[in-house]
Amino acid sequence: MAKQYSQHQEKIIRSYYRNRDAISLQKLQEQVTELFLAEGKKREKYWKTIAGHLEKLGIPQDRIDHFLRQDDPQLVAHEIERLINK
Repeated sequence: MAKQYSQHQEKIIRSYYRNRDAISLQKLQEQVTELFLAEGKKREKYWKTIAGHLEKLGIPQDRIDHFLRQDDPQLVAHEIERLINK
């Protein structure tokens, strides 16, 4: 049985999916900021989260792997800048 949503809920859901890329980009920016300051296991956790956001934004897996191998937040920051200017 399909779940029925109110008009208000449907509007929120449509808005979310319409703005999903912008939301992922915003979260990615926040995670990169945290990554600059993180060390140890927290840094690994941020890299995992960042990789997920990059996937959602359509970045090729080989490029994501390159970012992870280099372990340089500036590379991701440049990628974010490129996405914003796109």
